[in-house]
Order: sequence, then structure tokens, then C-alpha cells
Amino acid sequence: MNEIPEINEEKTKNDIVEFVQNKVSEANADGVVVGLSGGIDSTLVAFLACEAVGKENVFGIVMPSTTTPTEDKLHGTVIAQTLGINYKEMAIDSILNEFLSVTQIEDNKLAIGNLKARIRMSIIYFYANSKNYLVSGTGNKSEILIGYFTKYGDGACDIEPIGDLYKTDVYKLAKYLNVPEEIINKPPRAGLWNNQTDEDEIGMTYELLDKILYRQVEKDIDTQSIAEELDIKVDEVNDIMNRVKRNQHKSKVPESPKKTRMVI
Repeated sequence: MNEIPEINEEKTKNDIVEFVQNKVSEANADGVVVGLSGGIDSTLVAFLACEAVGKENVFGIVMPSTTTPTEDKLHGTVIAQTLGINYKEMAIDSILNEFLSVTQIEDNKLAIGNLKARIRMSIIYFYANSKNYLVSGTGNKSEILIGYFTKYGDGACDIEPIGDLYKTDVYKLAKYLNVPEEIINKPPRAGLWNNQTDEDEIGMTYELLDKILYRQVEKDIDTQSIAEELDIKVDEVNDIMNRVKRNQHKSKVPESPKKTRMVI
């Protein structure tokens, strides 16, 4: 069987809504802030947040840069307007350029891409602090497991509503909640540099990635068996397994050495 077991969309939606409600209540917060990229993950989170705490208690922020596809910027604002939430759009280029001017670092595509993510999260937390809102992450299980996010950037949040959903689960739940087809059907992309797409950067489709992760993480199937079952090279499976191990630090509290104390 090559497929991942199907989620129960109704129960999954209800569980996530209840989770968000409980976390907002526990924190004595007044609502939720969501960064709206125009992609399927942030759109799904915004839909769920509105159902959990009401549209009047959800604040969206659209933060394009020069490398953000115009379609994604438009989708971010359209989703905010469709949901009826308060939102703000602000370009991050002036902040980015000032940072690069002050630091005078060499041109490094990856470092600059990560900086964009961290600038966005700083803005999101500023608004969250100002409003006494929680920051809702938009990461899914597939990307969290392989570390496909920026540490202290889009990986920084107070709650991660879809963090236990594989990317293929995200598509199913998005369709169930009637997320617009144009958002569901476009290629996932972070827009951190020109012509970037997630699947090109990961090196395989999300569908294949999820099949590998499910067998590796949840079923503990060995590498050779996964490769044979999915009819792919062992090296492809090993690459994903190595990414999971290599990036575990991104999801953990920073470690400290244990202190040895004198017994008095």
C-alpha cells in the first residue's frame, strides 16, 4: 500500500479548532496573528483560526518583498478580505536593505532568504505583543520533520495548528474547508528568492516525501524496504532520513551542558 492513511477531515478540523481555542484561553490572549504568504498553509491556518476564535480576533499580515510573486501578494490580501479579518500589508525591503547596508555582508542567497523570514517574524511578534495575541505558526509536519523552515523565522511561533499534518493532509483539509482552488493548485513556494519552488528545493514532490516520512517516522520501516516499496533509489530515502536527523535541533529548545555542583 503506497498511500498514507486518510485523515478524517471533520474530526481533524474540530480537533485543531479546539486546540487553538484552548491555547488562546490558557495564555489569556485576545486573539491570533497569522502571517499571510498567499500559500496554502497560511491560508488554511487563517481559515481555522477564524473558526476557532472568530474573524474579529484574527489579524493577518502580508509582508511581500521584491522576490515575492505578485500572485502570492494578491492572494494574501484577497484571503484576508474574503475572511473579513483585519489585516495589514507592508513590504519588508526597506528593513532588509537597511540591515544589509549596516552589516555589509557578502551576497549570500540562503542567508538573505533566512533574514527575510526572521524580519517577517519580528514584525508578526511586534503586532502580537501589541494586541495581546498569540502568533500562529503555519508549518506542516513534512516541512518540520526535514527542517524546511527558518529557525527563529517562520519556525518561531506560539502555536502550530497544522504541525501534525503532512503536506498531503493539508491539501485534503484545505479542499474540505473550501480554500480557493487557485491557492490549492499553484506550486508551493516561499518566495525567498526569484523562481524558487519548495519541491525543486526539496528535490522531490511532497507526495513522495510524505510517503517516505510516514514509513520512516511512524512505521519505522528500514531504508531498503521503503525504497523497494516506493520503487525509488535507496539514496533518496537516505537523503530524507539524514535531513530529519540533521535538522532535529531546529525543533528543540537549545541545549546546555549539565552543571556539576559541590555537595554541601
